[in-house]
Amino acid sequence: MKKIAFLFPGQGSQTIGMGQDLFQEYDFVREIFDAADDIAGAHISQYCFKGPMETLTETVNLQPAVTAVNLACLAAIQRAGISCDFSAGHSLGEYSALFSAEIVSMADTLRLVLKRGELMHRESLKHRGAMSAIVGLDIAAVEALVKTCRQTGVVSVANHNSEQQIVITGSPDAVTAVSEAAKAKGARAIPLKVSGAWHSDLIKGAEDEFTAFLNTFQLGSPAHIVIHNVTADSCDDPKAIQRLMALQLCSPVRWYDTIRRLVSENVEVFVEVGPGKVLAGLLKKIVPSDYDHRVFNASNLKTLEALVSELS
Repeated sequence: MKKIAFLFPGQGSQTIGMGQDLFQEYDFVREIFDAADDIAGAHISQYCFKGPMETLTETVNLQPAVTAVNLACLAAIQRAGISCDFSAGHSLGEYSALFSAEIVSMADTLRLVLKRGELMHRESLKHRGAMSAIVGLDIAAVEALVKTCRQTGVVSVANHNSEQQIVITGSPDAVTAVSEAAKAKGARAIPLKVSGAWHSDLIKGAEDEFTAFLNTFQLGSPAHIVIHNVTADSCDDPKAIQRLMALQLCSPVRWYDTIRRLVSENVEVFVEVGPGKVLAGLLKKIVPSDYDHRVFNASNLKTLEALVSELS
């Protein structure tokens, strides 16, 4: 049997209408969206299906929204009899990976991402932040620029997405300084439309409160291997996983290393479980061209049917 990894997207993958056809087709998907609406005390399902985009992309709504769609897509895959050997999620998506490995329940997953979104939103209102994607330099070069530009303000690496696509995060002036320095070295710097400096010290004010909230949950042992953002490694101990998820809030997402780890584990089938094709696009940049593998997306009825026909 070929090894399968489920990959779960995070913020930035959202589209209006996401999850709607699955909602209309399956009772068990309706239950997931109803739970998201109840736990959030908001019309998360309607933001997913009808928008407006401005409301959907507020991090306090977006985190439970993307998570609900991820869980709906996962539920449809599992109902079709397809399971995974590994899972990983990009930033917010890591919570969906925890659920897929039975480390947390569905309701607890939604409660955790709602609280995470609320705290991140609160900190973003206190501290203006910016993020920018640097394309064309490796991680060592970007980290060197970040170090040099720290005198202009808070700045750090947020996501190591592929070998030469690295997202920086921090105060607007410092992010601009790193971006300009990167351009001077021949790289591209693409400002991202975000409402805060995610994975930076500018949201560190949320860390203690989120850690305390996390510690009120009982995490289970993983049913399959999860590769974590903070370490690009697996972890079997529920208490250690809890600590990793607390650290994840302000730590870089090591996605490039995560995918390389999955390749080293001989994963041959990658399934992006949730909206968009951001992670599939990154896979093309990371996985060696001569490595035998297949990439699928499961975001709606059509892509789900294609996946099932190929894998079941």
